[in-house]
Amino acid sequence: MSAEATNPATPGPAAPAAAVRRKARPRIDLRRLGRAALLGNAARGRLPDAIGHVAEAHRAHYPDADLEPLRRAYVLAESSHRGQMRKSGEPYITHPLAVTLILAELGAETTTLTASLLHDTVEDTDVTLDQVREQFGEEVRYLVDGVTKLEKVDYGAAAEPETFRKMLVATGSDVRVMSIKLADRLHNMRTLGVMRREKQERIAKVTRDVLIPLAERLGVQALKTELEDLVFAILHPEEYEHTRELIAANAARADDPLAGIAEEVRGVLREADIPAEVLIRPRHFVSVHRVSRKRGELRGADFGRLLVLVNEDADCYAVLGELHTCMTPVVSEFKDFIAVPKFNLYQSLHTAVARADGQVAEVLIRTHQMHKVAEAGVVALGNPYAPAADAPAAEAAGAAAPADGERADPTRPGWLSRLLDWQKAAPDTDTFWSTLREDLAQDREITVFRPDGGALGLPEGATCVDAAYAQYGEDAHACIGARVNGRLATLSTVLTDGDTVQLLMGQDPASEPSREWLEHAHTPAARIAIQRWLAAHPDSTEEPPAPAPSRPVPDFPASGTAPRTASAVVTDRPDATVRLAGCCTPVPPDEVTGFAVRGGVVTVHRVECASVAHMKSTGRPETAVSWGDSNGCRVTLVAESFGRPHLLADLTEAMAQEGAEIVSATVEPPSQQRVRHTYTVELPDAAHLPALMRAMRNVPGVYDVGRAQHQ
Repeated sequence: MSAEATNPATPGPAAPAAAVRRKARPRIDLRRLGRAALLGNAARGRLPDAIGHVAEAHRAHYPDADLEPLRRAYVLAESSHRGQMRKSGEPYITHPLAVTLILAELGAETTTLTASLLHDTVEDTDVTLDQVREQFGEEVRYLVDGVTKLEKVDYGAAAEPETFRKMLVATGSDVRVMSIKLADRLHNMRTLGVMRREKQERIAKVTRDVLIPLAERLGVQALKTELEDLVFAILHPEEYEHTRELIAANAARADDPLAGIAEEVRGVLREADIPAEVLIRPRHFVSVHRVSRKRGELRGADFGRLLVLVNEDADCYAVLGELHTCMTPVVSEFKDFIAVPKFNLYQSLHTAVARADGQVAEVLIRTHQMHKVAEAGVVALGNPYAPAADAPAAEAAGAAAPADGERADPTRPGWLSRLLDWQKAAPDTDTFWSTLREDLAQDREITVFRPDGGALGLPEGATCVDAAYAQYGEDAHACIGARVNGRLATLSTVLTDGDTVQLLMGQDPASEPSREWLEHAHTPAARIAIQRWLAAHPDSTEEPPAPAPSRPVPDFPASGTAPRTASAVVTDRPDATVRLAGCCTPVPPDEVTGFAVRGGVVTVHRVECASVAHMKSTGRPETAVSWGDSNGCRVTLVAESFGRPHLLADLTEAMAQEGAEIVSATVEPPSQQRVRHTYTVELPDAAHLPALMRAMRNVPGVYDVGRAQHQ
């Protein structure tokens, strides 16, 4: 806005990259227009000359749009800003004109463009919101009011969290507010040359930390990439200059490998009779810089990508099949963002093909509609509030009718919808602010699948804790564990793209989250839900109730049976005392062996016990042992479980119902919500052991039971 408006005569450092992203008409040089040209012929029904470029760009997307609101909005804006100048000296009206032109080229509908022309009037002139409502309606008033509130937000490190929270809530109510703000920031970044160096850097850092991530989440790639280049030029001038030299040197090459590969792709698709447009998409500065850091010395094909545009979704897969059949594919580069769109509505097939000389070209395959959304995101998707039943009227008014198969409300991508839930659930503003900043720092998303085939979108680095809250909301407090790709996993397990996650839920309504979960929660939904519960239960314990470490379980009811000895074991040393080894707790019909130890004692081990291998390696002789006629046995079992209230009582009850007499038990301190129980039990018959272990595994929260195997 006015505080950041500077000299439009200063060339934007990313102009080369911006120029290649679209077949743009020459940008109007507003600073060269005289006063008469700015005003033009303002008679009713005639467009002023200054908005001719806006009208032309708008009609390219909406041929039947009514331009009268734009004419009236321009006349009001020009008269209101008359006499105001930008820091560089040109009339201030050039700024809202440039912002509106950016949005028009992206495909914004008429209402957004009208509000864009007026976006500074309420803040910087005597125009009131009531006047805007009277002349342009409630919808335009709402958008202007939203942008005006954004202008009062300090986006820096000292930003008032509550103000920022209100700003994002307003954005969530209507994403067109943020669209105008992003276009406004882009124009100010393009014209930052007359600012002091320290102020340029401050504005660039705010743009990098807050507005570029927001542009990414709204899918407005055309704005995001140009903002990235402009920030790159200011904050890293030496690296920017080096990248510019690399791009210039590649452009001066006599041969262009991408052009040759593009022609080969066109030939393949012609032979397959697939109508398609094959374009070369040069990478922008930041993209070239990232590729150079990743691959080292760049080759010609690294400076761009091929874009294949088709008419139907099915054609995308047909193109992919032909390329992978007729050319050499780089299979590791394949990604399908059509079947599983990215969180910001982006859809495309990504692949790469290699030539015999080693040149590798990345290929993007998408429909024309997908391309429109990929470039402009929510800006290109029209007015989400136009009544669906009156689609023709809405389109005539400047609202784009959604294409077949499009989401009913495409301007509410998952991230933005979740944002409204976060801000409602956050226990305090600082929590919301900190979790949001962490989320904005995540620039990659993964997709994990539920066993029922559903999908969850999560940030890279998310854990099972995040998956639980993404799927169940606050009911995830009862989560006791997970299976990842069929294997048991702790809730702290980090998920990867494509994992299948089954969340194990406890049945106890009193289940509660652990403070430890905060260490493993990366999404705002998870962190806010856990913090909200902890704030409401300040006296909650750190871990679920469990006996103290290594503390014997209180006495259990006696069955009247004396503890079993090892007399059922037969050895060739009749005078020896026989003991069952505690390291492997052998029971009939385990295959066993014995070793003589001090005091004339023979210890009996299972033959697969690690102690057996150790004693054999030291040369200790074995003693023959075998099982006698007794059916009773004593065995030590280890149960692994997730911590939850009343687990110990449920587990010991299940054991008692199977006829097991517990001789001793210990419970280790919980670790990452996992609890280890060790029980030595007497069974009247060794044949009952499998049934006992099954009963223990069936107790909710218990995920594994096995024989003790101490080293």
